[in-house]
Amino acid sequence: MSHDIHVTFPGGKRVDAALPAGHVVRTDQSPANGGAGSAPEPFELFLSSLATCAGIYVLGFCQARGIPTEGIELTQRHDVDPATGHLKRVAIEILLPPSFPEKYREAVIQSAARCKVKRLLADPPEIAVSAGVVAEH
Repeated sequence: MSHDIHVTFPGGKRVDAALPAGHVVRTDQSPANGGAGSAPEPFELFLSSLATCAGIYVLGFCQARGIPTEGIELTQRHDVDPATGHLKRVAIEILLPPSFPEKYREAVIQSAARCKVKRLLADPPEIAVSAGVVAEH
């Protein structure tokens, strides 16, 4: 089963990705990196996919138990090696309101830790890059 994403270059440092469901993810580089800063940079989207994936697992956990999500927040922090610029650690903190049931605190953490993006990073797929020739229209 193929889930193709089609990438186009609309100008400047922008790169857009058309997803199978009809959504378009727009990216740009920051002004410091030669772009206009009109959209997130691709790596920011990658990092936010981890945070929002954990968030959807927290949301589902709460909804399944009838726990209100008002006052729940997630904060994701990134540790980068200053010498290499490589991402060394990602930490996600779930901020729970005092009203959150104590008996579910550890379980909501475990739920967020099962997010699909995190699991993919733990067991990454092979990524193959190739080039072809565009057919003339």
